[in-house]
Amino acid sequence: MMKRDDLVQEMLLRENIRKIIKVVKTRQKEEKSKKMVAEQMLRKIIRSALIQEAAVPDEVPNKSTGINVLEDLLKKIVPVLETDFKSLTTSEEQRGSFRAHILNAVQNIIAVANTNDDAGVLVKEDIDIDIEGETDERFIDIDPKGEEDIDPKDAFSSGLEDTELDQTGRNVAFNSFKKIEQNILDSYELLSDAEDKKIFYDYLLTNVKLYFDKFEDELANEVPDVTTPEYEEASGAQDIEGAEDAGLEDTEL
Repeated sequence: MMKRDDLVQEMLLRENIRKIIKVVKTRQKEEKSKKMVAEQMLRKIIRSALIQEAAVPDEVPNKSTGINVLEDLLKKIVPVLETDFKSLTTSEEQRGSFRAHILNAVQNIIAVANTNDDAGVLVKEDIDIDIEGETDERFIDIDPKGEEDIDPKDAFSSGLEDTELDQTGRNVAFNSFKKIEQNILDSYELLSDAEDKKIFYDYLLTNVKLYFDKFEDELANEVPDVTTPEYEEASGAQDIEGAEDAGLEDTEL
């Protein structure tokens, strides 16, 4: 049986170990916090500078019509994207998926708009009808039988099939894009000049990317680490056991 003095010494040793571990962990947290604050401040400065730089292209001394239209559009869609992006707080994978799907959807919708612009005028031709019932080679069968129904969310991911992206992020992005899709089309269709269209498209993608970076930085400050008393107690016990296994029980304190 352990003697009383030995028991007291062991209890004091354990208490001292706890205090040392607590001090070390506190210092580590303080250093980590200082580093995070410094990094976040630097990121904000860089993001702000990049957004301002992206707003006006270097080669254009004055704002183009494309930039003016884009500014009005961003005022409408950025608040929507921010709200939906910041609702995804479970994991970075969800937000990464949201970001990838929104950017992909913007690219797709502009590509479709350009295709429609380039379609040209359809030429009407007289079509001879075979009264004997023979099939004309120009006949186009539009019978939907046999066609498989495509999930709109799967169609929304067109172009990202080879990537493994979070489905929750995709679903939220799908709903979010429906809110802003018409705004983007309406703004883009105001432009006829090829250079205005190019500037609008390039700087739309650039600004959306930068705003996503900004939202991610802000979210890092807004969402605290989740912990419980039970977790802290268990974590402290593991630290003590680890210290004892490392041979700290033989250290003179």
